[in-house]
Amino acid sequence: MPQTFAVADAVELAVVERSGFVESRHAGSAVVLSPDGDIVGSYGAVGALVLPRSSMKPLQAVACVTAGAALEGERLALATASHSGTDRHVAVVSDILDQGGLGENDLACPAAWPADPSTRDELVRAHAQPARIRMNCSGKHAAMLLACITTGWKTQGYLDPSHPLQVHIREVVERFTGERVAATAIDGCGAPVYAMTLTGLARGIHRIGTASERSPFALHRVAGALVRTVRENPWTIDGPGRPDSIVIERLGVFAKGGAESIMVMVAPNGTTVALKVLDGGARAASVIAVHLLGQAGALSQAQVADAAAHLPLAVHGGGRDVGVIRPTVGT
Repeated sequence: MPQTFAVADAVELAVVERSGFVESRHAGSAVVLSPDGDIVGSYGAVGALVLPRSSMKPLQAVACVTAGAALEGERLALATASHSGTDRHVAVVSDILDQGGLGENDLACPAAWPADPSTRDELVRAHAQPARIRMNCSGKHAAMLLACITTGWKTQGYLDPSHPLQVHIREVVERFTGERVAATAIDGCGAPVYAMTLTGLARGIHRIGTASERSPFALHRVAGALVRTVRENPWTIDGPGRPDSIVIERLGVFAKGGAESIMVMVAPNGTTVALKVLDGGARAASVIAVHLLGQAGALSQAQVADAAAHLPLAVHGGGRDVGVIRPTVGT
Protein backbone atom coordinates (compact mmCIF):
# COMPACT_ATOMS: atom_id res chain seq x y z
CA MET A 1 0.00 0.00 0.00
CA PRO A 2 1.43 3.42 -0.93
CA GLN A 3 2.12 5.57 2.10
CA THR A 4 3.92 8.68 3.23
CA PHE A 5 7.15 8.75 5.22
CA ALA A 6 7.44 7.26 8.70
CA VAL A 7 8.02 9.02 12.02
CA ALA A 8 11.61 7.81 12.05
CA ASP A 9 12.25 9.61 8.73
CA ALA A 10 10.88 12.97 9.90
CA VAL A 11 12.72 15.90 11.45
CA GLU A 12 11.53 18.51 13.90
CA LEU A 13 10.06 21.48 12.07
CA ALA A 14 8.47 23.52 14.90
CA VAL A 15 7.68 23.51 18.59
CA VAL A 16 4.86 24.79 20.75
CA GLU A 17 6.17 26.68 23.75
CA ARG A 18 4.05 27.45 26.83
CA SER A 19 5.49 29.62 29.60
CA GLY A 20 9.00 28.68 28.53
CA PHE A 21 8.19 24.95 28.43
CA VAL A 22 8.30 23.11 25.10
CA GLU A 23 4.92 21.39 25.23
CA SER A 24 4.64 19.86 21.75
CA ARG A 25 6.79 19.23 18.70
CA HIS A 26 5.77 19.13 15.03
CA ALA A 27 7.88 16.78 12.92
CA GLY A 28 7.81 16.45 9.15
CA SER A 29 9.77 16.98 5.97
CA ALA A 30 10.54 20.07 3.89
CA VAL A 31 12.40 20.91 0.70
CA VAL A 32 13.63 24.30 -0.51
CA LEU A 33 14.35 25.09 -4.17
CA SER A 34 16.43 28.00 -5.43
CA PRO A 35 15.02 30.48 -7.97
CA ASP A 36 16.60 28.23 -10.63
CA GLY A 37 14.87 25.15 -9.23
CA ASP A 38 17.87 23.50 -7.57
CA ILE A 39 17.49 21.88 -4.15
CA VAL A 40 19.15 24.18 -1.59
CA GLY A 41 17.52 22.78 1.55
CA SER A 42 16.39 19.25 2.38
CA TYR A 43 14.93 18.20 5.71
CA GLY A 44 13.57 14.74 6.37
CA ALA A 45 12.24 12.42 3.67
CA VAL A 46 11.79 14.78 0.72
CA GLY A 47 11.74 11.87 -1.74
CA ALA A 48 8.81 10.20 0.04
CA LEU A 49 5.28 10.27 -1.33
CA VAL A 50 2.69 12.74 -0.09
CA LEU A 51 -0.89 13.53 -1.02
CA PRO A 52 -0.73 17.25 -1.84
CA ARG A 53 -4.43 17.78 -1.13
CA SER A 54 -5.40 21.41 -1.80
CA SER A 55 -1.80 22.37 -2.50
CA MET A 56 -2.44 20.65 -5.84
CA LYS A 57 -5.11 23.23 -6.73
CA PRO A 58 -2.76 25.51 -8.69
CA LEU A 59 -1.98 22.57 -10.98
CA GLN A 60 -5.69 21.74 -11.31
CA ALA A 61 -6.57 25.38 -12.03
CA VAL A 62 -3.99 25.66 -14.81
CA ALA A 63 -5.33 22.41 -16.28
CA CYS A 64 -8.92 23.70 -16.20
CA VAL A 65 -7.98 26.85 -18.11
CA THR A 66 -5.92 24.99 -20.69
CA ALA A 67 -8.91 22.64 -21.09
CA GLY A 68 -11.08 25.59 -22.06
CA ALA A 69 -12.27 27.44 -18.93
CA ALA A 70 -11.84 31.14 -19.78
CA LEU A 71 -11.05 32.55 -16.36
CA GLU A 72 -9.32 35.79 -15.42
CA GLY A 73 -8.84 37.95 -12.34
CA GLU A 74 -10.81 36.99 -9.26
CA ARG A 75 -12.47 34.09 -11.06
CA LEU A 76 -9.09 32.57 -11.88
CA ALA A 77 -7.90 33.06 -8.30
CA LEU A 78 -11.04 31.38 -6.92
CA ALA A 79 -10.33 28.36 -9.14
CA THR A 80 -7.22 27.66 -7.05
CA ALA A 81 -8.63 28.74 -3.69
CA SER A 82 -9.56 27.00 -0.46
CA HIS A 83 -11.86 29.87 0.37
CA SER A 84 -13.58 30.51 3.69
CA GLY A 85 -17.09 30.76 2.23
CA THR A 86 -17.77 34.45 2.69
CA ASP A 87 -20.46 36.12 0.61
CA ARG A 88 -17.73 37.75 -1.46
CA HIS A 89 -16.19 34.37 -2.26
CA VAL A 90 -19.55 32.84 -3.08
CA ALA A 91 -20.42 35.69 -5.43
CA VAL A 92 -17.35 34.99 -7.55
CA VAL A 93 -18.01 31.23 -7.59
CA SER A 94 -21.57 32.03 -8.72
CA ASP A 95 -20.13 34.15 -11.52
CA ILE A 96 -18.04 31.19 -12.72
CA LEU A 97 -21.10 28.94 -12.69
CA ASP A 98 -23.18 31.57 -14.51
CA GLN A 99 -20.45 31.84 -17.14
CA GLY A 100 -21.14 28.22 -18.06
CA GLY A 101 -24.92 28.36 -17.66
CA LEU A 102 -24.56 26.26 -14.53
CA GLY A 103 -25.98 26.37 -11.01
CA GLU A 104 -25.05 25.29 -7.51
CA ASN A 105 -26.75 21.92 -7.99
CA ASP A 106 -24.22 21.08 -10.70
CA LEU A 107 -21.43 21.13 -8.12
CA ALA A 108 -20.44 17.65 -6.95
CA CYS A 109 -18.56 18.81 -3.85
CA PRO A 110 -20.31 18.16 -0.53
CA ALA A 111 -22.39 20.79 1.21
CA ALA A 112 -20.58 22.62 4.01
CA TRP A 113 -20.79 25.53 6.39
CA PRO A 114 -18.42 28.41 5.60
CA ALA A 115 -15.14 28.38 7.50
CA ASP A 116 -15.45 32.12 8.13
CA PRO A 117 -16.94 32.39 11.65
CA SER A 118 -18.95 35.58 11.14
CA THR A 119 -20.46 34.32 7.89
CA ARG A 120 -21.40 31.04 9.52
CA ASP A 121 -22.98 32.85 12.47
CA GLU A 122 -25.09 34.95 10.11
CA LEU A 123 -26.27 31.86 8.23
CA VAL A 124 -27.14 30.04 11.45
CA ARG A 125 -29.16 33.04 12.65
CA ALA A 126 -30.95 33.01 9.30
CA HIS A 127 -31.77 29.28 9.75
CA ALA A 128 -29.79 28.47 6.59
CA GLN A 129 -28.32 25.06 5.82
CA PRO A 130 -24.85 23.92 4.68
CA ALA A 131 -24.42 24.55 0.95
CA ARG A 132 -22.17 23.21 -1.77
CA ILE A 133 -21.23 26.69 -2.92
CA ARG A 134 -19.97 27.51 0.60
CA MET A 135 -17.63 24.49 0.56
CA ASN A 136 -14.02 25.66 0.40
CA CYS A 137 -13.36 23.83 -2.89
CA SER A 138 -16.41 25.15 -4.75
CA GLY A 139 -14.30 27.50 -6.89
CA LYS A 140 -12.20 24.59 -8.13
CA HIS A 141 -15.33 22.58 -8.89
CA ALA A 142 -16.94 25.50 -10.71
CA ALA A 143 -13.79 25.83 -12.85
CA MET A 144 -13.87 22.10 -13.61
CA LEU A 145 -17.50 22.31 -14.70
CA LEU A 146 -16.82 25.37 -16.86
CA ALA A 147 -13.95 23.52 -18.57
CA CYS A 148 -16.31 20.65 -19.35
CA ILE A 149 -19.00 22.93 -20.75
CA THR A 150 -16.52 24.85 -22.91
CA THR A 151 -14.80 21.76 -24.27
CA GLY A 152 -17.97 19.73 -24.79
CA TRP A 153 -17.27 17.09 -22.17
CA LYS A 154 -20.13 15.73 -20.08
CA THR A 155 -20.51 17.41 -16.71
CA GLN A 156 -21.99 14.25 -15.24
CA GLY A 157 -19.24 12.26 -13.57
CA TYR A 158 -16.69 15.07 -13.93
CA LEU A 159 -14.91 13.85 -10.78
CA ASP A 160 -14.36 10.32 -12.04
CA PRO A 161 -10.60 9.75 -12.53
CA SER A 162 -11.36 8.38 -16.00
CA HIS A 163 -13.33 11.48 -17.09
CA PRO A 164 -11.52 13.38 -19.89
CA LEU A 165 -11.10 16.43 -17.65
CA GLN A 166 -9.44 14.43 -14.88
CA VAL A 167 -7.24 12.67 -17.41
CA HIS A 168 -6.13 16.10 -18.68
CA ILE A 169 -5.50 17.32 -15.12
CA ARG A 170 -3.39 14.25 -14.39
CA GLU A 171 -1.33 14.89 -17.53
CA VAL A 172 -0.74 18.51 -16.49
CA VAL A 173 0.25 17.40 -12.98
CA GLU A 174 2.78 14.96 -14.39
CA ARG A 175 4.14 17.55 -16.79
CA PHE A 176 4.73 20.15 -14.08
CA THR A 177 6.08 17.77 -11.43
CA GLY A 178 8.17 15.70 -13.81
CA GLU A 179 6.87 12.53 -12.15
CA ARG A 180 4.43 9.79 -12.96
CA VAL A 181 1.48 9.74 -10.56
CA ALA A 182 2.27 7.10 -7.94
CA ALA A 183 -1.27 6.61 -6.62
CA THR A 184 -4.73 8.15 -6.90
CA ALA A 185 -6.91 8.96 -3.89
CA ILE A 186 -10.15 10.87 -3.36
CA ASP A 187 -9.81 14.29 -1.77
CA GLY A 188 -12.24 15.65 0.81
CA CYS A 189 -14.18 17.47 -1.92
CA GLY A 190 -14.53 14.29 -3.99
CA ALA A 191 -11.97 15.16 -6.69
CA PRO A 192 -9.00 12.90 -7.47
CA VAL A 193 -5.76 13.79 -5.69
CA TYR A 194 -2.48 12.34 -6.91
CA ALA A 195 0.40 11.02 -4.81
CA MET A 196 3.78 12.51 -5.66
CA THR A 197 7.07 13.07 -3.89
CA LEU A 198 7.46 16.20 -1.81
CA THR A 199 10.28 17.22 -4.16
CA GLY A 200 8.02 16.63 -7.17
CA LEU A 201 5.36 18.85 -5.61
CA ALA A 202 7.97 21.55 -4.97
CA ARG A 203 9.14 21.39 -8.58
CA GLY A 204 5.61 21.58 -9.92
CA ILE A 205 4.76 24.62 -7.82
CA HIS A 206 8.12 26.21 -8.60
CA ARG A 207 7.37 25.94 -12.31
CA ILE A 208 4.00 27.57 -11.77
CA GLY A 209 5.39 30.22 -9.43
CA THR A 210 8.14 31.27 -11.85
CA ALA A 211 6.13 31.02 -15.08
CA SER A 212 5.92 34.05 -17.36
CA GLU A 213 2.76 35.42 -18.91
CA ARG A 214 4.93 36.18 -21.96
CA SER A 215 5.96 32.55 -22.41
CA PRO A 216 5.50 31.02 -25.88
CA PHE A 217 3.79 28.10 -24.15
CA ALA A 218 0.12 28.44 -23.18
CA LEU A 219 0.56 26.29 -20.07
CA HIS A 220 3.14 28.70 -18.68
CA ARG A 221 1.22 31.82 -19.69
CA VAL A 222 -1.79 30.55 -17.75
CA ALA A 223 0.39 29.71 -14.74
CA GLY A 224 1.93 33.19 -14.77
CA ALA A 225 -1.51 34.79 -14.88
CA LEU A 226 -2.70 32.59 -12.03
CA VAL A 227 0.15 33.56 -9.74
CA ARG A 228 -0.21 37.26 -10.57
CA THR A 229 -3.95 37.36 -9.90
CA VAL A 230 -3.60 35.50 -6.59
CA ARG A 231 -0.96 38.00 -5.47
CA GLU A 232 -3.24 40.84 -6.55
CA ASN A 233 -6.25 39.35 -4.74
CA PRO A 234 -4.99 37.70 -1.53
CA TRP A 235 -8.51 37.54 -0.06
CA THR A 236 -9.59 35.04 -2.70
CA ILE A 237 -7.24 32.22 -1.83
CA ASP A 238 -8.23 31.76 1.82
CA GLY A 239 -10.10 34.49 3.68
CA PRO A 240 -9.94 37.38 6.16
CA GLY A 241 -7.38 36.73 8.89
CA ARG A 242 -6.47 33.30 7.51
CA PRO A 243 -2.85 32.18 6.99
CA ASP A 244 -2.56 31.96 3.19
CA SER A 245 -4.21 35.34 2.69
CA ILE A 246 -2.04 36.89 5.41
CA VAL A 247 1.30 35.82 3.97
CA ILE A 248 0.33 36.62 0.37
CA GLU A 249 -0.81 40.10 1.34
CA ARG A 250 2.12 40.93 3.61
CA LEU A 251 4.98 39.23 1.75
CA GLY A 252 3.91 39.04 -1.88
CA VAL A 253 4.50 35.30 -1.90
CA PHE A 254 2.37 32.70 -3.66
CA ALA A 255 1.09 30.30 -1.00
CA LYS A 256 -1.29 27.37 -1.00
CA GLY A 257 -1.94 25.21 2.02
CA GLY A 258 -3.49 21.77 1.87
CA ALA A 259 -5.26 19.49 4.32
CA GLU A 260 -3.13 17.27 6.55
CA SER A 261 -0.62 20.10 6.79
CA ILE A 262 0.79 20.38 3.31
CA MET A 263 2.17 23.80 2.42
CA VAL A 264 3.75 25.23 -0.73
CA MET A 265 5.11 28.77 -0.95
CA VAL A 266 6.96 30.68 -3.66
CA ALA A 267 8.81 33.90 -2.86
CA PRO A 268 8.80 36.80 -5.34
CA ASN A 269 12.31 35.78 -6.50
CA GLY A 270 11.18 32.20 -7.22
CA THR A 271 12.60 30.46 -4.15
CA THR A 272 10.13 27.69 -3.34
CA VAL A 273 9.26 25.65 -0.24
CA ALA A 274 7.15 22.51 -0.01
CA LEU A 275 6.56 20.80 3.31
CA LYS A 276 4.42 18.31 5.16
CA VAL A 277 3.94 18.26 8.92
CA LEU A 278 3.60 14.55 9.60
CA ASP A 279 0.89 14.71 12.28
CA GLY A 280 -1.40 16.66 9.92
CA GLY A 281 -1.67 19.66 12.25
CA ALA A 282 -1.54 22.80 10.12
CA ARG A 283 -1.06 25.45 12.81
CA ALA A 284 2.70 25.76 12.17
CA ALA A 285 2.84 25.14 8.42
CA SER A 286 2.79 28.77 7.22
CA VAL A 287 5.40 30.05 9.65
CA ILE A 288 7.69 27.09 8.88
CA ALA A 289 7.54 27.91 5.16
CA VAL A 290 8.13 31.62 5.78
CA HIS A 291 11.04 30.75 8.09
CA LEU A 292 12.65 28.54 5.42
CA LEU A 293 12.25 31.25 2.78
CA GLY A 294 13.99 33.63 5.19
CA GLN A 295 16.83 31.18 5.77
CA ALA A 296 17.26 30.86 2.00
CA GLY A 297 17.59 34.65 1.72
CA ALA A 298 14.36 35.07 -0.24
CA LEU A 299 12.74 37.10 2.55
CA SER A 300 14.36 39.52 4.98
CA GLN A 301 14.32 38.78 8.69
CA ALA A 302 12.07 41.81 9.12
CA GLN A 303 9.58 40.29 6.68
CA VAL A 304 9.72 36.94 8.47
CA ALA A 305 9.12 38.64 11.82
CA ASP A 306 6.26 40.70 10.42
CA ALA A 307 4.51 37.63 9.01
CA ALA A 308 4.97 35.74 12.27
CA ALA A 309 3.45 38.64 14.19
CA HIS A 310 0.29 38.51 12.09
CA LEU A 311 -0.17 34.73 11.90
CA PRO A 312 -2.22 32.98 14.64
CA LEU A 313 0.77 31.59 16.54
CA ALA A 314 0.09 32.73 20.11
CA VAL A 315 -0.37 30.14 22.86
CA HIS A 316 -2.99 31.26 25.38
CA GLY A 317 -3.38 30.69 29.09
CA GLY A 318 -5.71 32.43 31.52
CA GLY A 319 -6.95 34.78 28.83
CA ARG A 320 -3.51 36.06 27.83
CA ASP A 321 -0.59 35.10 25.63
CA VAL A 322 1.82 32.80 27.45
CA GLY A 323 3.76 31.25 24.61
CA VAL A 324 4.18 30.82 20.89
CA ILE A 325 4.39 28.31 18.05
CA ARG A 326 7.83 28.75 16.52
CA PRO A 327 9.80 27.05 13.74
CA THR A 328 12.98 25.19 14.64
CA VAL A 329 14.00 23.54 11.36
CA GLY A 330 17.44 24.53 10.19
CA THR A 331 18.28 26.43 13.38
